[in-house]
Amino acid sequence: MTTQRTSGRRKKAFAAAAAVAALLATAACGGGNDDNGGGGSKTGAAGFDAANNKVAQASLAKKGGTLRFGGAQDADSWDTTRGYYGFMWNFARYYSRQLVTGKTEPGKAGAELTPDLATGLAKVSDDGKTYTYTLRDGITWEDGKPITSKDVKYGIERVWAQDVLSGGPTYLKDFLDPKGEYKGPYKDTSKDKLGLKSIVTPDDKTIEFHLPKANSDFQEVLGLVSASPVRQDKDTKSKYGLKPFSSGPYKFESYSPGKSLTLVRNTEWKQSSDPIRKAYPDKITVQFFSDANQLDQRLLNGDLDLDINQTGMSPQGRTTALKEHKANLDNPVSGYIRYATFPQSVKPFDNAECRKAVILGADHVSLQTARGGPVAGGDIGTNMLPPSVPGSEGQKYDPYKISGANKNGNVEEAKAALKACGKPNGFSTTIAVRNNKPVEVATAQSLQASLKKIGINAQIDQFDGSQTTGIIGSPSNVKKKGYGIIIMGWGPDFPTVQGFGLPLWDSKYIAESGNNNFALIDDKTIDGLFDQYVTTLDEAGKTKISTEINHKVMEGAYYLPFTFEKFINWRGDNLANVYTSDNYSGMYDFVNLGLKSAK
Repeated sequence: MTTQRTSGRRKKAFAAAAAVAALLATAACGGGNDDNGGGGSKTGAAGFDAANNKVAQASLAKKGGTLRFGGAQDADSWDTTRGYYGFMWNFARYYSRQLVTGKTEPGKAGAELTPDLATGLAKVSDDGKTYTYTLRDGITWEDGKPITSKDVKYGIERVWAQDVLSGGPTYLKDFLDPKGEYKGPYKDTSKDKLGLKSIVTPDDKTIEFHLPKANSDFQEVLGLVSASPVRQDKDTKSKYGLKPFSSGPYKFESYSPGKSLTLVRNTEWKQSSDPIRKAYPDKITVQFFSDANQLDQRLLNGDLDLDINQTGMSPQGRTTALKEHKANLDNPVSGYIRYATFPQSVKPFDNAECRKAVILGADHVSLQTARGGPVAGGDIGTNMLPPSVPGSEGQKYDPYKISGANKNGNVEEAKAALKACGKPNGFSTTIAVRNNKPVEVATAQSLQASLKKIGINAQIDQFDGSQTTGIIGSPSNVKKKGYGIIIMGWGPDFPTVQGFGLPLWDSKYIAESGNNNFALIDDKTIDGLFDQYVTTLDEAGKTKISTEINHKVMEGAYYLPFTFEKFINWRGDNLANVYTSDNYSGMYDFVNLGLKSAK
C-alpha cells in the first residue's frame, strides 16, 4: 500500500500532509503534554489519544442520527473491485460484506480475521490448497433477495476484468489463476458467466476455493473488499462505482463524484445475519472539499464529525487543534514507513558499502523533524517492517543505530563506508522526490544537507507526483535519470509480511513499468524466504520468517527508513464507540461508529 497506496499499482490513500518542516515542527509541539486533553474537554470530547488502540465512549452510542464525514479527496472508485484507497476499503463495509473481515476491535485485534458472510473461518485442507466456506442464513441484497455463493464467486471473478475494471488489488487473480487462463466474466463463454474453475459452488450456501499453489495469506485476501459479492443482474461494469448494489446495512441514496455521497439504511439488512456491523446511524453523509484547510475548519467548527481520508489534519488546522481542542485528537501509528531507497542500477549504489554510507551519514532526527517531528511525523524508523505486521520488532531492531548512537549521523563511520566502497572522497548523485508532496521535498532537503557533510553531493529532482508509475516505476528511466536515491512510503495491503513486502523485495516483482521494487533487490535468500512463508500455515512459523525477511532486507542496506509514520486525526464531540484499528493502518474503524445524540 502506498500513499494513495503510495505508488504504482498500490494506491491506498495516505497522502503526506502538505507542509514545510518548520510549521510541522511547530504543530507537533502544540498543546503540551496534558493526557486529559488540554483544550476542548468542555464540549465532551474523550481526551487526547482516547481512541488510539482503545475504545472511546462505547456506551454512549445511540441508534439514529446522521454521521457526517468530510474529505479532501474522493475515492479512486466506490466499486469494490476497483477501489484501492485505504479509506475506501474501510468505508465500503457500510454497503458491502465479505466472507471474512477484520474484527471490530481496537489495535492489533482488529487485524484478526472473523467470519462475516460465512458461518466460520475456512475449513482448510491439509495441503493448504482448498478453502471451504458455508454462508450464513438470512443474508440479503438491498432488494431482499438472498446472497448466494454464486454472487460471491461472480464478485471475485470481476477482478479478472482488468481491461474494464482496472485499479484494484489483483491478489485473488494471482493466487487463484497464476497462469492467467481465465479471461473474466465479461469474456466468459460459459452460459452462467461463472467459468473460473478454481472456485466451485456446489450449492447456494457453499463455496470452495482451489488454489494451484498453497498461500497461507489467502484468507487475508478474502477479507479485502475486492472479494465482495456482486450480483450479475446489477453489474453495470465500469459504472458500478457510481451506485454499487448493497449487501450491507446501508445503500447509496445519492452520489456526486468529487462533491458528496449519501448512504441511507438498507431496510432489507438484518442485524441477526451480521455479527460485525451495529449500524448505529440512520444516515451517513460525505462532503468533499478541494481545500484541506477548509475541511479542517469545518471539523473544528463542529460541522463535521471526522475526516474520511484519515491522513491527518493539515498543518494549519493541526496547530489550532493541538492548542485549543486537544481532547478531540488521536495520534495513531499509521502502519506506513517513510523511507529512501537506493536503485542498484545507479552507480555507486550497486555497492552495499556506498548504500551504508548514506544510512550512517544521515541525520535521522533532522529527517524526523522534516516529516513533522515525533507527534505529527512519527517515531524514527529503524528498519523496514511496520509495527502492525507480525514479525516486527519495532525500534528494538536497529542494526545501524538509527535511533541510538547514530541518530544525528555518524560522519566517521559514513566515511569509513565510503572508503570501503572505493569512494573515499565521496560522489555525486540525484535524489528523486514527488513535487506534489511538500513534506517529502523537505525530507529530501534534510537528507541533502546531511550527505554534504560526508562528501556526497546530492541534487534534488522534483518529478511529477501524478506520474509516479512511469517515472520511478520504470527502472530504465531511473537509470537514465541517475536517480540514486528515491524517497517514497509504503504500508501493508493486509497486515502480513507478504501484504507489505512482496512487491518491494521479491525479485519476481521487478517490472519494466509500474515497478515498486525500486532497489531492484534480487536476493535468492529473500525470494526463498517468501516462498517458504506462503506454504507455512502456523502463525508462529510465519512470524519467524517475517522477522528473518526484514533482517535480510536491512542487512542488504537497500533502504534508509525515516519514520514509522503517525498522524493527528480529528474525533468529533458527538462521536461514540470510536477506536483505531491495525486492520486499516491506524484509521478509525468506520463501520461501528455511533453518535452520542441522534441529531
